[in-house]
Amino acid sequence: MSQNPPALRPDLARAAIPDTARPGQPRIGMVSLGCPKALVDSERILTRLRAEGYAISPDYAGADAVIVNTCGFLDSAKLESLDAIGEALRENGRVIVTGCLGAEPEYITGAHPTVLAVTGPHQYEQVLDAVHAAVPPAPDPFIDLLPARGVSLTPRHYSYLKIAEGCDHKCKFCIIPDMRGRLQSRPAKAVLREAEKLVEAGVRELLVISQDTSAYGTDWKGREAKFPILDLSRDLSTLGAWVRLHYVYPYPHVRDLIPLMADPTNGLLPYLDIPFQHAHPDVLKRMARPAAASRTLDEIAAWRRDCPDITLRSTFIVGYPGETEAEFQTLLDWLDEAQLDRVGCFQYENVAGARSNALPDHVPEAVKQDRWDRFMQKAQAISEAKLAAKVGRTLTVLVDTVDQEGATCRTMSDAPEIDGNLFIDEGFEGLSPGDFVTVEVEEASEYDLWGRIRA
Repeated sequence: MSQNPPALRPDLARAAIPDTARPGQPRIGMVSLGCPKALVDSERILTRLRAEGYAISPDYAGADAVIVNTCGFLDSAKLESLDAIGEALRENGRVIVTGCLGAEPEYITGAHPTVLAVTGPHQYEQVLDAVHAAVPPAPDPFIDLLPARGVSLTPRHYSYLKIAEGCDHKCKFCIIPDMRGRLQSRPAKAVLREAEKLVEAGVRELLVISQDTSAYGTDWKGREAKFPILDLSRDLSTLGAWVRLHYVYPYPHVRDLIPLMADPTNGLLPYLDIPFQHAHPDVLKRMARPAAASRTLDEIAAWRRDCPDITLRSTFIVGYPGETEAEFQTLLDWLDEAQLDRVGCFQYENVAGARSNALPDHVPEAVKQDRWDRFMQKAQAISEAKLAAKVGRTLTVLVDTVDQEGATCRTMSDAPEIDGNLFIDEGFEGLSPGDFVTVEVEEASEYDLWGRIRA
């Protein structure tokens, strides 16, 4: 069992798929970097390759070629992507690069001129073309079978469900719209069909993701529903699995989701992942973000009134250009009042192509670090108090892993990798990943819980 907080990067997955290749079957490896949205892209690429007769290699040595799905959001992420490409070249030698950093092919080939091909984000066909050129397919339709849920880089009992690509926001620190384009929502029928297949294949939790989940469907012309995310959430909640919403902007219509979350008879979890980013109105304006932090506190109060068990997760940026000590203190005061359940924080860094780079008064690195430390200290104290209040409560948890030491589980308040865990270290021998079990909470730390199974 492993304790939190994690390294705050649910962003590196390798295809560790036990897949015995038939004689002569070409094998492809995958390294996936970036956010869960990129992880879904990796799964789609591998599923397409699997359908064409390729086997998936769990290591470099057994692969005829390796795909590296890169992240290009921050300069630090770009360097990490270059390191991953370099490792794949050293270990295998035949590397195809795709993903967000692929939007800058000269940056990649300048560092690694021997890569076989570079394609941009969600360019599935170009990736397949590159694989075909490097490793020609050799399918056998009588032997090669595609798993019911496709190829997955997550455990069998949960899966990310991407409902849209791109973003219509113009935040000054972000280049996602430049890399992935404007909002493009998937048809609701396609999303539901995929969700149904996942649940039929044994998935117990659907993690709904996009760049702006609450804006889902608002790019459709002539749509009947003003806010299609409401109907989609309602339909997903009936499938018999947990449904967790990520990356939800606090538009007014989000309040219409809260009664559905408060209803324990459906699967929409009382959990909202909302990227607030900051609380001071002047900082938010410099970010080109909505600047109504006080009204946001009113919304939070209304959500908690209608759904007392709701869990609120968010991420923030400290050290944004021009951020003064007084503005940072406003953020700390806001956090005290908001009492968010789950909080992540990043120190601002320039991103090539972002408009925030040109802003005046960049904050020194030492000041950024100091503010990050102070922010996380406050966030940790809030988390510790909130978890302590759960001691003695009876909760339903989902089992993620079981080993000789115990079972690692998650409550409705915990998304995989980024939130806390609940550990069971007695009487866990009969549990398996994907089981739902009722526990009584006996102990709490800053980020995690411990409990015992209720008879």
